Amino acid sequence: MSNAWKIYMLAIVSFLVGTSEFIIAGILDQVAKDIGVSVSAAGQLITVFSLAYAFGTPILMAVTARIERRKLLLYSLGLFVIGNGMAVALPGFEALIGSRIILALSTGVFVVTALTVASKLAPADKQGSAIATLVMGFSTALIIGVPIGRVIASFYDWKLIFGGIGLLGLLAILVIYYTIPHTEGEAPVPLRKQIALLKEPRIAIALSITFFWIAGYSIAYTYISPFLLNVSAMSGEGVSAGLFAFGIASLIGSKFGGYSTDKWGVPRTLIGGMLFHAISLILLSLVAPFPAIVFPVLMLWSFSAWSSGPTQQYHLLTLAPEASGIMLSLNSSVLQLAMAAGAGIGGVVVEHASLTSITWIGAAGVTVAAATAAASLGLSRTRRLAEERRLQQQAKAGVS
Repeated sequence: MSNAWKIYMLAIVSFLVGTSEFIIAGILDQVAKDIGVSVSAAGQLITVFSLAYAFGTPILMAVTARIERRKLLLYSLGLFVIGNGMAVALPGFEALIGSRIILALSTGVFVVTALTVASKLAPADKQGSAIATLVMGFSTALIIGVPIGRVIASFYDWKLIFGGIGLLGLLAILVIYYTIPHTEGEAPVPLRKQIALLKEPRIAIALSITFFWIAGYSIAYTYISPFLLNVSAMSGEGVSAGLFAFGIASLIGSKFGGYSTDKWGVPRTLIGGMLFHAISLILLSLVAPFPAIVFPVLMLWSFSAWSSGPTQQYHLLTLAPEASGIMLSLNSSVLQLAMAAGAGIGGVVVEHASLTSITWIGAAGVTVAAATAAASLGLSRTRRLAEERRLQQQAKAGVS
């Protein structure tokens, strides 16, 4: 219990980092209008962020492996402040791309390091809940950060959002310095060893679950503001309210995911959450013309999608507990690749088909993830039972 409040401090800073990442989707139409590009082109700011995060994080985590963890958190937050400052001070689409790259690299290092620190601060039987608490910090960004950002962008200037985040980033540096204890780094793991982990079938399959799940989610979420504005014909205030409802449900979902993982295990939580995720995306397209019904469906989507986060990360930790930092880094990279793929696919769909199609294609991706999870976890259970029977038979033979 003595470390619980420290984990919550990490979650609070995670909220700030999450707001900087998620806010683009909430103000996409405003950014596109201000810098003079199409909505689908602006959506590629998410693609750029995700690609930089995906490829940069493993390299940076390998290079900084020996650095004491609190120092690494502080360094990443310093870079985070610089990235937000660039978004405010420098004009043009190219400068914004540069800002997103800096923010992606700093976010990647902070997220992986924070998850590692939180799992070490928590008791062994509460690691799932500790991870869920950090995920809760990110999901709180959807509740508070994105809707407030939407309001600021509508009435003032979207650049004010990044200015405020940068100033709060300076405060976050002080919070981390005074609350998080020294945590030793890990032995550096060469990139070839990280890639070698991907050659293990059970790990590769587990990471493919992350890819299809997040790609399906991203196809729809990247363009959620234009979807609500144009398909559901909501006002700007209605979109802000919808994003707020989405965020509330994400908070509840992430906490439920951690609780359910500890209580009922990974298979039920992961597969069940993804099935509800796919169903809610299909429902969203069906009820889109009825704004009053859209709200509860948005909340069901968010709840089910975010319930899978802590469960999947805990599942990956159990596959390679001796390389927890690398597993979290690989998962974060795959997650961001999926975000990039989803944003890219969604942009193509919006440009050449229609906004209404994004939820159907997103649901297909999540369904593939659920099927992969069911097959993978079922196979793992069969192998585990077979191994237990083999050991029992050896024990009986030894006794006789």
